[in-house]
Amino acid sequence: MPPESAPRPEPSPTPAPGGRPRPPTIYDVARAAGVAPSTVSRTFSRPGRVSAGTAERIRAVAAELGYRTNPLARALPTGRTSVIALVVSDITNPFYAEIIRGAQSAVNEAGYVVLLVDAQESDRLEREALERALPVVEGVVLAGSRMSDSAIRMTAKQRPMVVLNRDVADLPSVLTDNVHGMRLAAGHLAGLGHRSVTYVAGPEASWADGTRWRALRDTAGGLGLRVHRIGPYPPTVAGGTAAARDLGRYGDPAVIAYNDQLAIGLMRGAQAAGLRVPQDLSVVGFDNVFGAELVTPGLTTVAAPLRAQGRTAVRNLLAMLAGARPYGGPPAVLPSRLVLRGSTARPGRPRPGTG
Repeated sequence: MPPESAPRPEPSPTPAPGGRPRPPTIYDVARAAGVAPSTVSRTFSRPGRVSAGTAERIRAVAAELGYRTNPLARALPTGRTSVIALVVSDITNPFYAEIIRGAQSAVNEAGYVVLLVDAQESDRLEREALERALPVVEGVVLAGSRMSDSAIRMTAKQRPMVVLNRDVADLPSVLTDNVHGMRLAAGHLAGLGHRSVTYVAGPEASWADGTRWRALRDTAGGLGLRVHRIGPYPPTVAGGTAAARDLGRYGDPAVIAYNDQLAIGLMRGAQAAGLRVPQDLSVVGFDNVFGAELVTPGLTTVAAPLRAQGRTAVRNLLAMLAGARPYGGPPAVLPSRLVLRGSTARPGRPRPGTG
């Protein structure tokens, strides 16, 4: 093998048609750095096989010329694209903003990129999008899947996978402590003197929704609370506004919503109907998304460590891609906490029509 400083002659690339400026190629970088094109290739694909000084010089020249590697082209001989898919159920839901930020920070550190998939709250669209994405990604993070457990396991047989906000047997999962969070919310309302609470349910296909409702039911008896459930509703502000019209079914002076968007919409609907929050109706949300503190009154909510979820899930996936054995034991559970704002208070006068 010739020394790195004495490159073999290589054919020059053909200029772009019409005289248009063409992007710099590996050959341009090699000529400018005084090395063989194969050395440039190894610098970006197998850096351990190039001396540190040479690799540093090549990267500096590449940056100066504006050369960028093509991960898909580089993947042809190796099967490695440095791309992972991050699937969210609804890109417009602010719940996912911090998860995406956390995931992005982890992939940046590792030199990967994220392919973002928006399932639009549809298991069919989610399956179809994943079928198209799987050939070009190395692994998948499901941040809020609406697919069945069996469909998730089938996908996991094709690519390494980590699941967020859902416990799927035999697959690595990262969860918020929903049970503890619901206990905090219910205990807060009971401590204020409330004796009955309505749970405003989210999507039927949401694993977290079922977990939160069961946790509330299991907790209520020990706190002397009666609990009721309405829904399901779309996990949106509009879904919460629709839920507000059903609050009269039980007349409870306090509600816990599946998520913050439902809670915010419910507050708006209740206020439009003449109810005061929190004097007539105490409202608790879940997730502590951006906007929870911007409404009037500010929303009391259970804070989930969303950015840490995204970061943890990606790091676990990258460890699997590096050869770590997938962990199929109990999910990683991240802590939740209660954030007190102005939407909860001691029960006031009886609700209209309830006595």
